[in-house]
Amino acid sequence: MSNIGVAKEIKIMEGRVALIPAACAELVAAGHTVCVEQNAGLLSGYDDVAYRQAGAVVVADAAELYRRAELIVKVKEPVTEDLLHLKAHHRLFCYLHLAALPKLAAELQAIGATAIAFETVEEAGGTLPLLAPMSQIAGKIAVQSGVHLLHQPMGGSGLLLGGVAGTPRGKVVVLGAGQAGSSAVELAAALGAEVTVFDRLPARLEAMRLFGHNVSPRYAYAADIAAAVAEADLLIGAVLLAGRRAPRIVSDADIKTMQKGSVVVDISVDQGGCIETTHATTYQDPTYLCHDVLHFAVSNMPGAVPQTASQALSAAITPYVTQLADDDWMQNNGLQRAVNIAAGEVIHPSLRLDLCP
Repeated sequence: MSNIGVAKEIKIMEGRVALIPAACAELVAAGHTVCVEQNAGLLSGYDDVAYRQAGAVVVADAAELYRRAELIVKVKEPVTEDLLHLKAHHRLFCYLHLAALPKLAAELQAIGATAIAFETVEEAGGTLPLLAPMSQIAGKIAVQSGVHLLHQPMGGSGLLLGGVAGTPRGKVVVLGAGQAGSSAVELAAALGAEVTVFDRLPARLEAMRLFGHNVSPRYAYAADIAAAVAEADLLIGAVLLAGRRAPRIVSDADIKTMQKGSVVVDISVDQGGCIETTHATTYQDPTYLCHDVLHFAVSNMPGAVPQTASQALSAAITPYVTQLADDDWMQNNGLQRAVNIAAGEVIHPSLRLDLCP
């Protein structure tokens, strides 16, 4: 049995918590000790009383949490203050996105901790069960944010994305038809936009047809993407290579062809971004202009809806936390494949391609 620590997120405007009280209660019932940092769940709607009622021990600060726990469970990658407490004996379980964060990867190597990434937990058939729920949320937020940013007071072109009778529909281009991309397509189509979605997998393209006659699934030929981008009112990047830095699909030159006041939302920014003109932002300062196109590239998009996101994430990760808390956790193939760094070495093969060329 293990001591499990649920850390408070300290990334800018990150309100999620990795485990909600109901999940903690299950882990306690299984014989584990669960320590929760004070106020860790507050922004997700769960106060310390709820955690105590679930049988968790609420600790005063991060120093005590890391001292008492062997398995550290959090949402986002550790920042400087977290790294001060992380030691070689810890198992860290969270979103890491290390392909886009080589400095953090080097720091984790130097510490010697075992770092297991949510986004690289891979099950049979290549499914990514811990990335899926946040990708679905991010896809919806991408459209919601794009709709808002297209409003003229926000710096957008003044377009109502779905239009009304007597006006043209707005044009949305989505790069990638995975979990995030399909979620974005579904919402944009429901709003009445004219949606073009690009992917290379025929099964994914076929699935996109189910979202309505205003959805055009297209094979991802570079020339066709460039032509669609030039006409887009809202461009959403949702390209993923598991564990790797996102490939650049749209160039700076492509963005220059977009109309003034158009909007770019790059969900792939966690993995470095799939659009050349994007760089990571925070909810404190979420947007910037490049070539008169408004860019939104917040690296923790689901953090805007912490109540929904925490519930979805906690449900997805609880079975894996239960396994990780046992000494034989490496017998779980999904978790074994998710180890990014251990004993000072980069372990994940895809990550090695980017960090150890």
